[in-house]
Formats: sequence, structure tokens, C-alpha cells
Amino acid sequence: MLEERLRVIADHEMRDRDAAAHLEMLKEVSLRLMAEQERLADVLPPRLRHFLTQASYSKALEWIREQE
Repeated sequence: MLEERLRVIADHEMRDRDAAAHLEMLKEVSLRLMAEQERLADVLPPRLRHFLTQASYSKALEWIREQE
């Protein structure tokens, strides 16, 4: 979901073509991401939880990749 959110943000062509649809896609993926964050709150590592809470999604994704 982090990657998907970043892809939506980076899709400037869609934003320019249909700003309302672009915003709706961003809202949808953001809501799913927040729901998953809440669902996993008790098991998320503190550093990852911090990045997600602060909406530092690029840092969260980088942290996840470093753990692999």
C-alpha cells in the first residue's frame, strides 16, 4: 500500500487529466493504509510505527526494504 500511495502521488499525468479522480484514488489508498496501520498497531516495530504515524511513507517504505 505504501508503494501504491507513492505511485498515485507521482502520477502527475492523471492528476492533470482528472484531478478529482486522482484525489479520490489518493483518498482510497490512504484510508486503506490507515486502516491497516490501526489493525497492526500492536505489532508494528516502534520505528515503523513512528514513520507511519508521522505520514513519512517514503521513510517507512525504505525502513521496510532495509529489513528484508
